[in-house]
Amino acid sequence: MTNIKKLSSFIVTGLIAGLSIPAHAQEPAKTDDPLMKIYRETPPKINDLIHTKLDVRFDYKKRYMYGKEWVTLKPHFYPTDTLRLDAKGMDLKNISVVKEGKLVPLKFTYDSLTVAIKLDKVYHNNENYTVFIDYTAKPNELHVKGSAAINDAKGLYFINPDSTEKGKPVQIWTQGETESSSAWFPTIDKPEQKTTDEISMTVPAKYVTLSNGRLASQKVNGDGTRTDTWKQELPHSPYLFMMAVGNFKIYHDKWRDKEVNYYLEPAYAPYAKQIFGMTPELIEFYSKTLGVDFPWYKYSQIVVRDYVSGAMENTSATLHGEYVQETPRELLDANYDAGRSTIAHELFHQWFGDLVTCESWSNLTVNESFADFSEMLWAEHKYGKDEADAHSFQALQNYLGTPDANTKNLVRFHYDDKEDVFDVVTYQKGGRILNMLRNYLGDAAFFKGLNIYLKTNEFKNGEAQQLRLALEEASGLDLNWYFNQWYYGAGNPVLNISYKWDDASKTEKVYIQQTQDGQIFKLPIAVDVYAGGQKERHKVWLNNKADTLTFAVASKPDLVNVDGDKILLASKTDKKTLDEYAFQYFNAPLYLDRLEAIDSAAKKQSDKAGQKIIIGALKDKYYGLRIKAIRALDMSNDDVHNAALPILTSLAQTDDNTLVRAAAIAALGKLKASGNLPIFKQAITSQSYAIQGAALVALNGLEPTQALTLAKGFESDNKGALTQGIIAVYATSGGSDQWAYVYDAYKKSQPQSQFNMMKNFANMVGHVDKPEYAQQGIAAMKDFGIKYKQFGIAPIITGLLNDVKAQRTKLNDAASAQAADDAAKAIDAAK
Repeated sequence: MTNIKKLSSFIVTGLIAGLSIPAHAQEPAKTDDPLMKIYRETPPKINDLIHTKLDVRFDYKKRYMYGKEWVTLKPHFYPTDTLRLDAKGMDLKNISVVKEGKLVPLKFTYDSLTVAIKLDKVYHNNENYTVFIDYTAKPNELHVKGSAAINDAKGLYFINPDSTEKGKPVQIWTQGETESSSAWFPTIDKPEQKTTDEISMTVPAKYVTLSNGRLASQKVNGDGTRTDTWKQELPHSPYLFMMAVGNFKIYHDKWRDKEVNYYLEPAYAPYAKQIFGMTPELIEFYSKTLGVDFPWYKYSQIVVRDYVSGAMENTSATLHGEYVQETPRELLDANYDAGRSTIAHELFHQWFGDLVTCESWSNLTVNESFADFSEMLWAEHKYGKDEADAHSFQALQNYLGTPDANTKNLVRFHYDDKEDVFDVVTYQKGGRILNMLRNYLGDAAFFKGLNIYLKTNEFKNGEAQQLRLALEEASGLDLNWYFNQWYYGAGNPVLNISYKWDDASKTEKVYIQQTQDGQIFKLPIAVDVYAGGQKERHKVWLNNKADTLTFAVASKPDLVNVDGDKILLASKTDKKTLDEYAFQYFNAPLYLDRLEAIDSAAKKQSDKAGQKIIIGALKDKYYGLRIKAIRALDMSNDDVHNAALPILTSLAQTDDNTLVRAAAIAALGKLKASGNLPIFKQAITSQSYAIQGAALVALNGLEPTQALTLAKGFESDNKGALTQGIIAVYATSGGSDQWAYVYDAYKKSQPQSQFNMMKNFANMVGHVDKPEYAQQGIAAMKDFGIKYKQFGIAPIITGLLNDVKAQRTKLNDAASAQAADDAAKAIDAAK
């Protein structure tokens, strides 16, 4: 599962410096919550699922699914004459045991969530039995709780079933995780269960279908429908069952001799290979890296509308939200974006989550931490170590910036609700924990351990202890200490690092304090000492609240680089000098080495060492750090301005990365120098939305009338940064005629994009002619401020609303001014 947090992590730059806010809501700690005192044990197995056969058809008008089920089970160990199935919000018409081809009715009691069935006899664990159920699933009448990870939990979704929403296709799809498959078929809806399945779907003949496994047969019926039968012949957990129905175009690819298919809306079908074409290479990379070939019959990916989360790793049939559908123009700016990393994330789940499934939600880490880790692993293989390290660093920042995340264990036997485990601890922190373990053991031992874990537990369940045992078997090392502190303990090191050189004894001392509350961490790290033109690596252990490291060196070091592999899951205060950071930028090799130096230099651009770092970073080998340096430039400093200007001019025209060009154009635009007009006018013709958007804003600073004309022309084709650019132009030069576009663009945007455009949106709200438009915008700002208050954005939104109030007051629009004041107060009062 890729949570919504993966798609819209708020990285609020320039407004709340350094604040990293994940979109998955982190609930504040609940004191004295009785639910938190419950030990969340793995549910006892009374009966085991063996095979699930479904025959279903859909009532689009009622939003019902009519189902017939034949579920085969056996007692797990102890004899039993009862069966309890999860079945949420259904009409159960007939429950019978199948005896010699005949149905023998069974007695049952049903409370709308589970059904308790009295079997016809006592069964032993060497006996299988099959129960038949005739039922109706009514998902839209089901009242169930979702979460911030999965914002709805009704299992089965009818999208635009009456064709009343113009431009939206008619679709049906399912979402099983965590325990919502039982909203569309009765089952034992726990991850510890495994079953093969066969699903027959009767659908309008014009639609295609997708489910797990292979398409075994298609039968055209005489009433305009068709029945497709899918067979999943290897066991998997009920939450991984899936169905999808709709007007999809299928692109057929392959990996070795296995089917690889991409299901897209017709408008995006021509770009299927560009969107998903890396999939066969990904499958090959993961198969070789793990030493376990992709285990399923086929791998399909489908994109649906109105999905309730990010993406879902249904066995052999991943379901994506529509954000992965991008045109070639959007893909020009994509780099390793959320869509590409999600494709990598969900595929890795086919091993970690589907082949071996967490035994309980308490051990979700063996699913989701691995999938998060895989995003960095693929980035490293495909795009290079800098891209991987940048991705990993952003994940670390999301964890470190989340309130209360440091109070939660990775393996969590106490939680308020199972949905709470889908958080930055399980995902981002867990992925970093695995990467540290990889670094400690080395690639060969680490991946051998994963191979042992997968082969030992394939088609079964796993937990963190089994992972530990597999890694110990591979490496020959005891790892209890590591799992105790990182898997069964909470928090992270908070390090204070200082240095002292003693010229008389030729020794460098490094003082490292762990200042966090809670446990003291045992940390194996590398310390690189640069002196006399050489680098010497020292491998050391930090074991105490305060450690002193002493190194004999012939001359005063140019740099002592603690955590030379930049692998630690920690926050730190590192008391290096600016000259040491300058040395680090130009001599230490890693992304984080250079990022730390840029961050230090950005604050000290009047210093020659700071200028050297910032100007050097404009030509960094990694595009992300070039952008970082561009945005950090203090162009009010004459020395910085004179050194940076020719480089910026070159980057704006010739850099091979569109986002770097866009950043350089934006920086030049702020100078409002007419000599740059030719650059902006050339850039406005680019196919890159990012470059066009930056050029449009830059032009607006010099020729606002022309920019307004261009903005109107771009309304028919814009995405992302160009949309932001159009709104920026309208915020300064537009009027009521442009309000419909601005409001519609805002409403259709993802939360991060809404936040990015909020300042310009508020400016438009403040000066738009018609009060009714202003009040429409004020209401939207209030809704955003309340919905995302937990992420610390309330002061920003209320500040913008106060600006709107002042603007509306100047326009003598008392009603809108009062609405803005009321909205700000509502945000402040919201919990």
